[in-house]
Amino acid sequence: MPSSAFRTVPHSADVVIVGGGVMGASTAFHLAEAGVRNIVVLERGDLGCGSSGKPIGGVRAQFSDPLNIELGRRSLHAYQDFSARPGADIRLDTVGYLFLLTSEDQAADFATSVSIQNGLDVPSRMIDPVEAQRLCPYISTDGLVAAAYSPADGHARPGLVVQGYARAAAQAGVTIAAHTEVTGIDTAGSRVTRVHTSHGTITCGAVVCTAGAWSRQIGEMAGVSLPVRPVRRQLAFTTPLVPPAPRIPFTIDFSSSAYFHNSDDGLLFGLADPAQEEGFDTTWTPEWLELFRAAVRRRAPALAGMETVAGWAGLYENTPDHNALIGRSGELGNFLYATGFSGHGFLQAPAVGEIMRDLYLERRPFADITPLSADRFRTGAEIRPEAHVV
Repeated sequence: MPSSAFRTVPHSADVVIVGGGVMGASTAFHLAEAGVRNIVVLERGDLGCGSSGKPIGGVRAQFSDPLNIELGRRSLHAYQDFSARPGADIRLDTVGYLFLLTSEDQAADFATSVSIQNGLDVPSRMIDPVEAQRLCPYISTDGLVAAAYSPADGHARPGLVVQGYARAAAQAGVTIAAHTEVTGIDTAGSRVTRVHTSHGTITCGAVVCTAGAWSRQIGEMAGVSLPVRPVRRQLAFTTPLVPPAPRIPFTIDFSSSAYFHNSDDGLLFGLADPAQEEGFDTTWTPEWLELFRAAVRRRAPALAGMETVAGWAGLYENTPDHNALIGRSGELGNFLYATGFSGHGFLQAPAVGEIMRDLYLERRPFADITPLSADRFRTGAEIRPEAHVV
């Protein structure tokens, strides 16, 4: 990992990126690739130690609105090309995404979304329960109305993506300061002027907040409202399966949010606990597994009895409408932000890195991200919430 624990940070920088997860690493790479120099990435722990530390991340373009679809689709293409640019093996497995639907209303909503996706060159389609079971033999068709499937989706390793972007950025001259905490931000008029850290102060030309679950606190230091709240999410791994698990799509029971997919020599299980309180606790609790087992007893009964060997907990960075915050502060013209992805950050990171590059260079991005401005919560322009699934 190309990061260093700094005794002192550089005295000045053109761009200070706060947060060394996948979004910060992607932003640093795209800025450096465009010729921006004197970039410093600040990370309070190790690179990728926050939400980007999850063992496997889904990548998909199956969303309900054109903007999120385009962010996902463009990122999928970047991940497919990652071995060449920036140059790293991220263990991309294009197994597809399979959403299991148990009501006619769900099926109608997904059919509408599939139509929008198809219009944007996403090869998703609605399928019947029999085809869904053929794709994923673990599922039961009892009570299953339909499914939505896109063969172009899949999953990859977020840690490898962070390393790939960060290594290329460092080779281009980006300074990556790990174990360096931001302690304050100075402003003058409508500009950020300095970033204070645990290892010194940096006079800066611009700040990009990609601090994930910690973004609200970074925004408050600068007087910028970033309504991001941390929520714990947990997952578990099965013991090695004999015979080996079939190669299956990233499969999600839409009603319960329970999901599962291949992971090395077994399966990975996940589920969003609707009763989970906000907070920074990342303790894995084995009793969480009972929620998952209860959810899959009808939809994928064989999974309910599988033995698990380990688990993991991390943080989602949620916003009130479960859509990202991407833009430039209206109060501070040199404070940019990309955060609050509510579980979708990894799958959108390549495209958002491009957008942050273009915002900094004052170029028109490939997509209009005005609807994702943090100001929408002050003006009553919230977006229809995306389904809260991985």
